[in-house]
Amino acid sequence: MKKFMVCSGFLGAGKTTTMMALQKRFSEKYGKAAMISNDVGGKGLVDYRYSDACGRNAVEIAEECICFVTEDLVDCLRNLFDTEGNDLVMSDIPGFGVGALEHVYLKLNDEYKGEFDMAPFTVVIEPAGLDLLIEGRPDPELPKELNCLLDAQLKEADLVILNKCDTITDEEKEMYTDFITKAYPGCSALGISATEETGLDEVIDYLISNTARLEDVDFGIEQETFNEAFGKLSEYNCQYYVQVCCDDFDANDYLVDLGKAIADRLRENDRTTPHLKIFGQLEDRQVCMVNLIGVDRPVSVEARIDKRCIDLAVVINTTSACESDLLEKIMQESIEEVSRGYNLSVFMFFTECFGLMDGEEE
Repeated sequence: MKKFMVCSGFLGAGKTTTMMALQKRFSEKYGKAAMISNDVGGKGLVDYRYSDACGRNAVEIAEECICFVTEDLVDCLRNLFDTEGNDLVMSDIPGFGVGALEHVYLKLNDEYKGEFDMAPFTVVIEPAGLDLLIEGRPDPELPKELNCLLDAQLKEADLVILNKCDTITDEEKEMYTDFITKAYPGCSALGISATEETGLDEVIDYLISNTARLEDVDFGIEQETFNEAFGKLSEYNCQYYVQVCCDDFDANDYLVDLGKAIADRLRENDRTTPHLKIFGQLEDRQVCMVNLIGVDRPVSVEARIDKRCIDLAVVINTTSACESDLLEKIMQESIEEVSRGYNLSVFMFFTECFGLMDGEEE
């Protein structure tokens, strides 16, 4: 079996956490699995670092979306399947992944027909994100222009994984899955909690037992509408190192306070972030992982460092609903302010910030 699955999904839905949970469960009970971390930013971004630190079988394709580096993707898949002997390989997709069905699945099927068994094209969504599309549900505080991106993702899906079901009732779970299957005919919907590792066997059984429909999708949306949505978003990535000049500090508190400071500045400027990821790592590979999903939701901590520190390597990645120049200013000021409060010296190694529509013709 050479099952390949693309895992698309809305920002903050938990794509990486879902793939990590599925990779762990599959390897324990079904065979050998691997995951590809893909992003358009520089190498060594948060998702890959965190997956690797947690002991997952993970590799990285960075700097370009897998939609546009087919030969690199095929080389990677051949190594993971033929050399390493994996039965299932999962890859995420940068940002919103709209068009991945055409540019990855259909292209592989056309140019490498029969080499890979295409698992159902999978989209991960969380309840709060899905509220963008359901009338009468609470406003998730995201630009309404993003609705079309989520709608397009779901139109591509063979399988929708409703993640974070531990945060909702059984009645709400049924309401969300019913909405998905009625609004997007031909698509299946399964609920899980990636953090609690529940519902995973049903998803794996579905992936093993089914294949992708491989049908081209008409989004029914003008390109101008997509451009308007992408024009609301900017990408920020940075890698830096902090060191305390005397005493020591709590790395977990530092990263949480940094997340709060960024959220405060975004909120003050009437901006938000669908997903901000802050990762810290020590030389002994202990890690802290902090997430912010919307400026009005609390900072969450997925992993903690269990000792006080004198230094820390930090990586920040986000796609935010904010202009690139303002986003970069917010990030720089937040890093400087919080680091100063902890008496830390900052050594910045890499920073990039750009609008998703930068360079496009008006």
